[in-house]
Amino acid sequence: MSAKQIQRVSEHYGSEIEGEQATYVNDNKEVPVVPIKNKKEPVYMMFDGGMVFTRQGWKEMKVGRIFGGNSCVQVQPNRSKILQSMYVCHFGGHTEFLEKWEAYTEPYKHKVFIADGAPWIWNWVEDCYPDAVQILDFFHAVEKIGTYAALQYSDTKERAQWLDQQKTRLLNNEAEKIIEELKSTITKNMESDKARTDAIRYYENNLARMQYKTFLEKGYLIGSGAIESAHRNVIQQRLKLSGQRWSIKGAQEIANLRACNKSNLWKNLISIIKKAA
Repeated sequence: MSAKQIQRVSEHYGSEIEGEQATYVNDNKEVPVVPIKNKKEPVYMMFDGGMVFTRQGWKEMKVGRIFGGNSCVQVQPNRSKILQSMYVCHFGGHTEFLEKWEAYTEPYKHKVFIADGAPWIWNWVEDCYPDAVQILDFFHAVEKIGTYAALQYSDTKERAQWLDQQKTRLLNNEAEKIIEELKSTITKNMESDKARTDAIRYYENNLARMQYKTFLEKGYLIGSGAIESAHRNVIQQRLKLSGQRWSIKGAQEIANLRACNKSNLWKNLISIIKKAA
């Protein structure tokens, strides 16, 4: 087969997967699910955006990842591996992504959402799943005050000590103390003052999602590294190779194939092919 024929076949079946996903949304067709042992098992749901170079410039592709708590196993002292995940990819705005994504999130009882502070994410979770567990990614919380610290403390050692103190506070459900300290601190310049105001607003808006000690005691993850890994493994390894510039349609179709393969759902694609035959 020529490279062009492989491209045509790949794009065709990537489009077929898109059509299959539409049946989950429009026809209430049963959606594939990740394996869980029981209804009480936490099912983690993460989503984030990453940039892909297209013929219209850099465009954001959103990726969602779902996996059961028992799928996350320790393989080294500081490294875990997720055995089975479900991936969903979408080019476009968050409204269209959420329409597709919601069909995949619906089947599970014990939902745990981990994400950054984007308002559209938490507004949707609050509206659709108010009883779900909501966790602000720990590393985004640290990053926000890290930006402020870099502008406020010129001395590297002093800055590191301050950040270590704030991390300890975060891990002890003491985000309120960080807010109080930020409000009482005299900033050194306009840039650090702006970063401080931004950090205060960010923390106040997400305070209930930053009870990390409580979350850890309940056995929950508190970081969104799994979705960042998903961007690398599902999207970047294929769509961000040297010299590539995609059409929106073509990138979506290839991303659908990647997500299908990484979700261990290739048998579903084979079923689609057999129906066509």
